[in-house]
Amino acid sequence: MSVFSVSERGVRTILVGLVMMVAGFILMIGGGSSDPNVFDEGMFDACKLVAAPIVILLGIAVVIIGIMKKPKDVQK
Repeated sequence: MSVFSVSERGVRTILVGLVMMVAGFILMIGGGSSDPNVFDEGMFDACKLVAAPIVILLGIAVVIIGIMKKPKDVQK
């Protein structure tokens, strides 16, 4: 059996981080107008400008933690 540098728990952590990043991008969707002559204020929603980037950055941090965390049960 080969030894991977990322443990099974680390892979699950990476997947959780990726799901968080996708959720952040989903939060950014919308707010545009189909008519270019009409201005839509929905583009400046706090969810799109504040919450979504924070969720994406937290997802990136979780992925980095999942990659960098040393597994507890390393056999030599």
